[in-house]
Amino acid sequence: MIKVVLVDDQPIFREGIKKLLEQDKEIRVVGCAGNGRAALKLCEQFLPHVVLMDVEMPICDGVEGTRLIKTQCKNTKVIILTVFNDDEKIQSALNYGADGYILKDIDQEKLILTVKGVAAGLGVMHKDTYNNVVKKANSCSKISIIENKGLKVYLSDRELSIIRLIVDGKSTNEMAQIVHLTEGSVRNIVSGILKKLDLKDRTQLGILAVKNDLV
Repeated sequence: MIKVVLVDDQPIFREGIKKLLEQDKEIRVVGCAGNGRAALKLCEQFLPHVVLMDVEMPICDGVEGTRLIKTQCKNTKVIILTVFNDDEKIQSALNYGADGYILKDIDQEKLILTVKGVAAGLGVMHKDTYNNVVKKANSCSKISIIENKGLKVYLSDRELSIIRLIVDGKSTNEMAQIVHLTEGSVRNIVSGILKKLDLKDRTQLGILAVKNDLV
């Protein structure tokens, strides 16, 4: 049984998606929330396999919600489901570890297949969204792609800057001064990078960066 949490600030939409998903006997919606912070509480309570989450929500949007859930509930998969084909939102969600990004015009059969696929460990993305992200990645203007253990991970310019400073041997304090952030923010970025790339420490990160010609 695949446990799902639905996150959208429109109760009517949540109820509609719930009915669609639960027509499949292998899927059960265990909770619904109206923003990312409320979704995190449900994830901590029910440990769902998949979260289906809108982007534009009050209090805590889908991008920040993705960051929170991926930080606290590492085994939960996150699919962004939205009407917005927004490149910046897509990149931000991917940077925080989103496992899928689809538009709300998806039909029922594809939605169910997407939930099952992501629960099984696949990454799923709307074709137009995928094309836009790949174009951005290839131009290196917004994000870069690094591969580790067969997985492709998207890194933002900020994350790449931090990685290069780590390879240069900079301390957390030095990095914070260079990128004009607090030491706490730098530590959070480093932790996020290590988690996304499934690495244990900065040494492994440095080696991987060199192998992928990031420095």
